[in-house]
Amino acid sequence: MSNQLSTQPSLSTQTSSSLFTLTVAPAKVIRGSGVLQAAAAEIACLGSRPLIVAGESTLAISRNNLQPVLEMQQLHTVQASYGADCCEASLKSLHKKAKEHKADVIIGVGGGKALDTAKLVAHQLQLPIVTIATSGSTCAAWSALSNVYSEEGAFLYDVGLSRCPDLLILDYDLIKTAPQRTLIAGIGDAIAKWYEASVSSGHLQDTLIIAAVQQARVLRDILLQKSAAALKEPGSEVWREVVDATVLLAGVVGGLGGAQCRTVAAHAVHNGLTHISGHGSIHGEKVAFGILVQLRLEEMLQGNQLAASARQQLLKFYTEIGLPQKLNGLGLGNITLGELQTAAEVALVPNSDIHRLPFKVAPEQLMAAMVSTTAPIESKDMNRVSPKGISDEVEA
Repeated sequence: MSNQLSTQPSLSTQTSSSLFTLTVAPAKVIRGSGVLQAAAAEIACLGSRPLIVAGESTLAISRNNLQPVLEMQQLHTVQASYGADCCEASLKSLHKKAKEHKADVIIGVGGGKALDTAKLVAHQLQLPIVTIATSGSTCAAWSALSNVYSEEGAFLYDVGLSRCPDLLILDYDLIKTAPQRTLIAGIGDAIAKWYEASVSSGHLQDTLIIAAVQQARVLRDILLQKSAAALKEPGSEVWREVVDATVLLAGVVGGLGGAQCRTVAAHAVHNGLTHISGHGSIHGEKVAFGILVQLRLEEMLQGNQLAASARQQLLKFYTEIGLPQKLNGLGLGNITLGELQTAAEVALVPNSDIHRLPFKVAPEQLMAAMVSTTAPIESKDMNRVSPKGISDEVEA
């Protein structure tokens, strides 16, 4: 991967080849309550001049909790905000900041976009990377992948990184301070691993992919069984188990299974929605909605009753924990037919992950699925798509 920023971004940079390369896991994971103090010594082993990359809301967390312990290790730190998104303008600005500081290690502090930005800066500058998650919203602290967006929040392309982070720090005390909405979104993002991996890779015989798919099933079961209790008791043992699932185990699935096992239609729908929703909802919320869309497609185009049952199960689960079930739950209740078509077309670009589905999807079929995620199971022919039905739902 070149260290230069892409001037012609594509929607995906992950391609299959006969050479199967895996970036499985961070070199070291430190987790527990109040572990930042102990982690400072580990950071000092990686460099003495850290550039701390965080969002505006997490800069204060870094300043109050991280910077003092790093200074005790006699590290020379500087902080920088990544701005509104992991976008090319932010990356260029951070490159300049890193070179001015003569940074020899990058530390990402925050949620998915802060960590993606920090990882990509480190990758491009060939520097060690430390990720410190401040919420359970994604597995970005673990993965060797960064998603790049426009400044308005529209997904542009992803970059496969040369390795997972050199150090991942998961401090439960820090995670507990995040809004509960972030963990709920993380549950939506993580549970997608099963519904996507089982479709794209459930038939494959590669040993590690089999392991990844089975881990995705375990991940789903943990979240279905424990999420509601965890959300009622932040900081409890069951809450820690769910945080471990969203941040760590979700990363394991992608690490073992690789790009083939990581994303299918749920994430493709997320990518399309970012082109019409901007920053109106967060990553895991859109992915959770995308799972329902994927299952609806399997119902409509394959007559898959298992998918129908799974969708009904998820609708009950979403109601219980507060994940969006329809477009209006993403702030898109007044979406126009044109906007819906835009989202569908982005989700269906030629190199989109949606094409890992075992059947072809037309734009009007995807649009129909996006507006019927809460439809009751029908015994009659589910292959018919009514443009009138799309219009009626959009106007509702």
